[in-house]
Amino acid sequence: MVLVMSSGAMRGQQGGGVGSPKTILLWPGEAPGAKGDEDIDKPSLTIYLPAGPNATKTGVVVVPGGSYQHLAADHEGRQIAEWLNERGVAAFMLKYRLGPKYHYPAQLEDAQRAIRIVRANAAEYGVATDHVGMWGFSAGGHLTATAGTKFDAGNASSPDVIERQGSRPDFLILAYPVITLKAPDAHMNSRQNLLGDDPDPALVRSLSAETQVTSQTPPTFLFATFEDKTVPVMNSVMFYEALVKAGVPAEMHLFQHGPHGVGLAAANPQLSVWPDLLLKWMRERGYAAPAATP
Repeated sequence: MVLVMSSGAMRGQQGGGVGSPKTILLWPGEAPGAKGDEDIDKPSLTIYLPAGPNATKTGVVVVPGGSYQHLAADHEGRQIAEWLNERGVAAFMLKYRLGPKYHYPAQLEDAQRAIRIVRANAAEYGVATDHVGMWGFSAGGHLTATAGTKFDAGNASSPDVIERQGSRPDFLILAYPVITLKAPDAHMNSRQNLLGDDPDPALVRSLSAETQVTSQTPPTFLFATFEDKTVPVMNSVMFYEALVKAGVPAEMHLFQHGPHGVGLAAANPQLSVWPDLLLKWMRERGYAAPAATP
């Protein structure tokens, strides 16, 4: 049996056309390792397509944070998808499985499946298969960095056309991300929700993304603040350093002032410039259309 998960086959009850979000399940039946049949057991993707042209045919999987325990789905999800749509970029907000009910690798399976879905349905969504990025915040940044360092080319022999797609994001955007799971800079709540109370040290190292960077890690944009009291800024610094050592194109913006969890920081005059810096980076790499000529 071939499982083709186009939005027509798996569309939820939300939304209808271009410009109106619609939600699909990541799997047509139970997700791998499902532990129930409630909403929290059903990872999904909410699709936001821009009303205007997507000139660069770019799609971004948006991954909200929340310590792997809840999802900050408004200011790190919906608002981000709408920001991308306003700039002609398709967005796909990921609802992934959470701890303490679910531990690794369920979250990575969800993230990889999301990338594969976008690629399998690229023509329908108006995106190119080589312009599929991922944007993660806080713990969602950890999941994004993990997806960017642990990926595969797909299973060419799978009867599921989605599983034949590669799971490597083409670029990463990391906003005040959790990166390391090792003390002293780990965000311990995220680590506990992802791995449980007494994780194997080898697994902790394997999921400390700064140790997993290679030359194949996607180009990355990072944003964080020095004053972040929740996720130490060294998380971003360590990942950036690893990218530089591996020869991966990277850009990092560290602001002195500002708390954790600001999202687009529209109400913060000190930080509200960071999305503009991101847009400039996306334009330079061909992931957003150039600014209109006055």
